[in-house]
Amino acid sequence: MTTDTLVRIERHGNHVAELVLDRPDSLNAISTEMARQLAARAAELAADESVRCVVVSSSQAKAFCVGADLKERNGFSDAELMAQRPVTRAAYGGVLALPVPAVAAVEGYALGGGLEIALSCDIVVCGDSAVVGLPEVSVGVIPGGGGTQLLTRRVGWSRAARMIFSARRLSADEAHRDGVVDQVVPAGEAHAAALALAEAVAANSPVGLRNAKKAMRLGLDVDLATGLEVEDACWRATAFSADRAEGVRAFAEKRAPQWP
Repeated sequence: MTTDTLVRIERHGNHVAELVLDRPDSLNAISTEMARQLAARAAELAADESVRCVVVSSSQAKAFCVGADLKERNGFSDAELMAQRPVTRAAYGGVLALPVPAVAAVEGYALGGGLEIALSCDIVVCGDSAVVGLPEVSVGVIPGGGGTQLLTRRVGWSRAARMIFSARRLSADEAHRDGVVDQVVPAGEAHAAALALAEAVAANSPVGLRNAKKAMRLGLDVDLATGLEVEDACWRATAFSADRAEGVRAFAEKRAPQWP
């Protein structure tokens, strides 16, 4: 395997793109180079206006991603660890900043930074044999790829606290019960389910999808009145677009829209 294909992009039709984590010999453990590639590939998709939905997946079923490459970090000096930090932050942040809906397809282990990549997506689909967790405190660190913030926002303080403080791993069913993941499918079917969902999403207005996600993300941590103003601004940006005109016209003509 060449080192420039640790994360690759695959296309599905005209509007669905897939970020594939492809370091199977290390169960997709996130090395510095892999983090750099994840940030670069995510930025490439963010700039591609033809993309309407992104799937994030693994090239193999044993693990979505087992988190940081601790073998690499074991040899780091403090200065080297600090130098790596902006690289890893850019990787997780790149997935989180995707302007279109993102769906994680999780099979096998999604631990530490691996779960944080999934949590950076909008929807998480996993196979029923998947195992997820944020075990960082068991090795003397804390979740640093957004886990303390994203998990708490997703499941609430008490469930996030129990999971992070205990470093406990959850089965797919437990993760679904607690709201960590959104859909559980039979083992081996997460990729197909995530792609089917992405294709359904991508059939919708590209302007609507981007502005709906923007309104949801920007309004998440503000008071209701401010959130409604955020929503109104995003509504205006959508309502006076060519997409809205085509959507209404297609509805009246009883046909599928052809988005501009």
